[in-house]
Amino acid sequence: MFYRFAAVLTTLLAIYVYRSGRALYHHVLTTPALPKGYFAGGDYRDHCVVIKDEIDNRLTHCEHIIFWDHLDEEDNVTNRLVLLSCDPGRRAWNTIMGPMDDPGPSGHLWVYSTETGLSSLVTLANYPGGHDFHPFGMDVYPSKAGAPSNLFVINHARENSTIEQFVLDPGQPTVATYVRTLTSPYFVAPNALTLTSPTSFYLTNDHLMTRRLPGLLSSVLPTIESFCGFPLAWVAHVTVLPDGSIQHKVAALGITLANGVALSHDGLHLAVASSSLAKVHFYRRDPSTNELTRDHEVMVPFMVDNLMYDDDDMLIAAGLPHYPSFMDVVEKKPGAKAPSWAVSIRPVRAGVSEDQKDSHSKTTGYDSRAPLSASAIAPASSTDEVETIFQSDGSVYGISTTGLIDTRTGIFYMTGLYEDGLLVCYPESRNNLGM
Repeated sequence: MFYRFAAVLTTLLAIYVYRSGRALYHHVLTTPALPKGYFAGGDYRDHCVVIKDEIDNRLTHCEHIIFWDHLDEEDNVTNRLVLLSCDPGRRAWNTIMGPMDDPGPSGHLWVYSTETGLSSLVTLANYPGGHDFHPFGMDVYPSKAGAPSNLFVINHARENSTIEQFVLDPGQPTVATYVRTLTSPYFVAPNALTLTSPTSFYLTNDHLMTRRLPGLLSSVLPTIESFCGFPLAWVAHVTVLPDGSIQHKVAALGITLANGVALSHDGLHLAVASSSLAKVHFYRRDPSTNELTRDHEVMVPFMVDNLMYDDDDMLIAAGLPHYPSFMDVVEKKPGAKAPSWAVSIRPVRAGVSEDQKDSHSKTTGYDSRAPLSASAIAPASSTDEVETIFQSDGSVYGISTTGLIDTRTGIFYMTGLYEDGLLVCYPESRNNLGM
């Protein structure tokens, strides 16, 4: 009996090491030798700046950022704004990491103009009194020819997590008008969403066992699920009907801590972040049915958080390189700082032979420009090229969650879960821009 038990235990341990060993070693047991700051576009001291709310410090603890595009009749971008999902009360109310002590202080949405460089707080018009607002993942549909846009925001409220629907008017970009609150027993642990139409989206649930469970279960079971790499998270497709009811369909199962999600501009590819395993899953999508077929995966050098495609369908991924440092910040330890890392992921260029792809997958020297190369942590991919955009030991900017690149200007934007302000990095020195 003992030998049978030992054999089972050894098998389970081998499976764990195979699936989670790399992430455990590099992101928990090892402190990465990251620089104070690095930006691929030039010296971070000349090219990067952190935009803050210098008056009330409410532009802080921002988890997600997205572009809100204003299009003309020919679908050309005439204006591009950045929307930010921020929650200054996150240190007292975090339904994923804890603690869950005080849900009272409300979170905020902000809008940043890529033209003027000014940031403004977004007013939530007609939002129900007494209804908590702790914004997390979100997405907005582009405005065409001045038409209003639907905005969906995941809300980690005190009683249960919901999805709030708003309308944004390009004529009043600092006002989000409340439409309805979407609730469902299927919204177990909603984390991120990406729109497939003005009224439908893919939604990730990052855990099956959450911190909303009673007693000790709330702290023990989610931690076990995360660190043991149990593939219990999933992606669903949700359609909002005119009467406010929803159609919910599971689209992908068997994911470990499904976090960020992004849909390519052609609608044919979906990327899903697996945080605990430090990898990105890529799926092929059937637009007529919204069904997903797993295609391939790419390892990244951090516990990946959010994903965003740029205008050229290059994927931007950001995340946490070192979990213990992150928890030091969460627990407010004196002098604590946690690193940041953001990379681009793009398919190996067309015309490369299979032999060359195989050779690339065995290469240890990719991402050679970064002070700490991604190749030192993540094995090369035979399908995609990974390159560092920004990295920091937390001195310049820490706990990265979302990165965006505006391909029209080359400007890079990034948020940090427990950071103050929005990081903006320009392709030219700020001195040349007169800043």
